[in-house]
Amino acid sequence: MTPPEAQSRPTHKPRPWVDLLVSIIIPSVILMKLSGDEYLGNVMALVIGLAFPLGWGLFELVRYRKYNFIAVLGVISVGLTGGIGLLALDAGWLAIKEAAVPAVIGIAVLLSTRTRYPLVKTLLYNPTVLDVDKIQAVLKERGSEAEFEERLLKASYFFSLTFLFSSIMNFVLAKWIVTSPSGTQAFNEELGRMTLVSYPMIAIPSMIMMIAIFYYLWRSIRRLTGYTLEEVMAPHLAAQQERKSSDTPSGGQDQ
Repeated sequence: MTPPEAQSRPTHKPRPWVDLLVSIIIPSVILMKLSGDEYLGNVMALVIGLAFPLGWGLFELVRYRKYNFIAVLGVISVGLTGGIGLLALDAGWLAIKEAAVPAVIGIAVLLSTRTRYPLVKTLLYNPTVLDVDKIQAVLKERGSEAEFEERLLKASYFFSLTFLFSSIMNFVLAKWIVTSPSGTQAFNEELGRMTLVSYPMIAIPSMIMMIAIFYYLWRSIRRLTGYTLEEVMAPHLAAQQERKSSDTPSGGQDQ
């Protein structure tokens, strides 16, 4: 049976527009427009600007119990950015930090392939997205488990490459945009500009790569099992899909 605390735990629903607003747009506007002495000042603008993504990340972690490695690292990353600014460390540390965080994740993805729980399985091939038991049963029946594991391993390598791309781009952007000494108004403005620019230049390409990897994984499942996507969706997702279909009025009903 499912523990009572797990049953009462709220279900996490992706909210990309809220994530974009809280983690990118609001901090960028505060850092770029309100860092002057006539507004919030350097320190207060940095604290308030970074409080939004930091607070939102902590809220997600606590409310939905999403204590996964990448989420925790994201919170640490924002905290380190604030520390660099507040302690007035050399701005070069920001570029190192920006490159180090995705690099650490990429290395973790590679190392996880040597364990029983590769990160690509945790993030893409898991029971919240796909009916893993159903897929595994057919793979075993057809003797295709080894081939599928090879494809999962290849997906893991592709997955780690997306973080390598992010690491390089983060370093280049940080070195290119953030050139002023930390702890100054110019540093805050450049940090805000970098945060804003990083979304179209890094986040969107990385998202496209992730979609491509999922598509590769899905095509592998399709070829090895013969199932369509609808047939291997996680049961709760399939139920939601059926509910939506049944709630949609047919075009031929009388008004």
